[in-house]
Amino acid sequence: MQNLLAIWSSLNLRRRVIIIGATIAMFAAILGLGSLAGRSDMVLLYAGLEPSAAGEVVSALDQRGIPYEISGDSIFVDANQRDSLRMALAAEGLPAAGGAGYELLDNLSGFGTTSQMFDAAYWRAKEGELARTLLALPEVKAARVHIASAPSRSFQTDVQASASVTLTTTGGTLSEAQARAIRHLVASAVSGLQPDAVQIIDTVSGLIGGDDTDGFSGKDATDRAAMIKGNVERLLAARVGPGKAVVEVAVDLVSDREQITERTFDPQGRVAISSETEESSGSSTEPGGDVTVASNLPQGDATAGAQGKSENALTKERVNYEVSETQREILRGPGTVKRMTVAVMVDGVVTVAADGTRSWAPRPDDELATLRELVASAVGLDETRGDVLTLKTLEFQAPPLAEGTEAGAGLLAQMGPVDILSYVQTAVLAVVALVLGLFVLRPILTSAATRPALAAPNPTLALPPMAGFGSAALDGEVEPAFDIPGLTRDGQGALDEAGEDDPASRLRRLIAQRQTESIEILRNWMEHEEEPA
Repeated sequence: MQNLLAIWSSLNLRRRVIIIGATIAMFAAILGLGSLAGRSDMVLLYAGLEPSAAGEVVSALDQRGIPYEISGDSIFVDANQRDSLRMALAAEGLPAAGGAGYELLDNLSGFGTTSQMFDAAYWRAKEGELARTLLALPEVKAARVHIASAPSRSFQTDVQASASVTLTTTGGTLSEAQARAIRHLVASAVSGLQPDAVQIIDTVSGLIGGDDTDGFSGKDATDRAAMIKGNVERLLAARVGPGKAVVEVAVDLVSDREQITERTFDPQGRVAISSETEESSGSSTEPGGDVTVASNLPQGDATAGAQGKSENALTKERVNYEVSETQREILRGPGTVKRMTVAVMVDGVVTVAADGTRSWAPRPDDELATLRELVASAVGLDETRGDVLTLKTLEFQAPPLAEGTEAGAGLLAQMGPVDILSYVQTAVLAVVALVLGLFVLRPILTSAATRPALAAPNPTLALPPMAGFGSAALDGEVEPAFDIPGLTRDGQGALDEAGEDDPASRLRRLIAQRQTESIEILRNWMEHEEEPA
């Protein structure tokens, strides 16, 4: 402690301020590093939850006294407690996935529950169960399902149920295939619900699919062209080798919807379905002979003479026939191939001579004809609708090799994953060590090197006269300019064998050569120190 006080008293004001500031900075750095080291790593617990579900999770964490951080819609907790927290919260039904499901029906009792209340609870439970099922899909982050089911009425048998689904995805938008699958899922879960009556609404892209899609996307044409191209390339690779054939396919599809209704009558194909026959007969008598005066007299016999008699018969028949009729309704949707063009370029035959010379030759015509037939059969070529197939053999040009060095993995890639926090902590420790060495240790060592070698209570002590010294006095400190005649150098003026020319070495040589005078000096110092005591 006395040594520390002596060192502190020997320092000037500037060095004292530097040491105090360096000490404070060192302790602050150590405290900061301690807080960083004691601070636990926060990792993601849940993200993308609805506000109500997130509030329930935060309330459960507060009840357990677990520290957490909230950033946007994400909740972060200690990495060591994340897995156990998830299991514990899952046991409590947290976070709530969508709405409540069939557990709503458990709260209904037989007393005071009307049929309307039970139906409302049933449809609400159905919607919650469907929302839970949709949330199980990895592409869906949030889901709401609404089912519209009209009450059963005796005189309205044509009323059908409908449903709407609102989705929020994790990766942008849903594809048409995914929307179709969700539509069938909801329709299969509700009795009497048709897939066409289910509408899928994405929060990003709006309505997906449905009956009101007027346009026809060219994505189907691109997919079909890619499929045909892959089939042709696989077919040609078996003959010419992989990478020796380039295939391009362009498919033009019909994008219009067409509905055709045909009705045909066949007069030869008639069938009698009913027959009606009507017969009638009649007779009449007419007077005969000539008309005379006697026949006109009152007394005359007008009926005298011959009389005429006639009879007739009528027969009617009506037959009803049913003429053969054919009625056909044709509905043509988009997607039919209107026209297709296929271009195939095949590399020739490459031969390498014994001397290493490379020569190229086109493929024979008979081989090209065979390849053309194979490609035409693979793509379903129909020349009557305007399909075109072009197959040529041409030399493939190899891409020029760029000059340069081979790319290799860099230093950072070889080091693997980088922990930035550990590097920052190491850098801070290095800075603290550097500050400690420069501003704390270096001033202390410097002051220790310049402190008095022999501390004496009396600042000056006169030495008894010695030969060669005269009346020189020692003040307890060997000055650099202090010189002892006859001991600094030898007779030729050369340094001693050890090559040392510092004051301490000269003092040791002096004591070794003049032991009697040295003992006398020490005795005087000791007697002088005992007097004050």
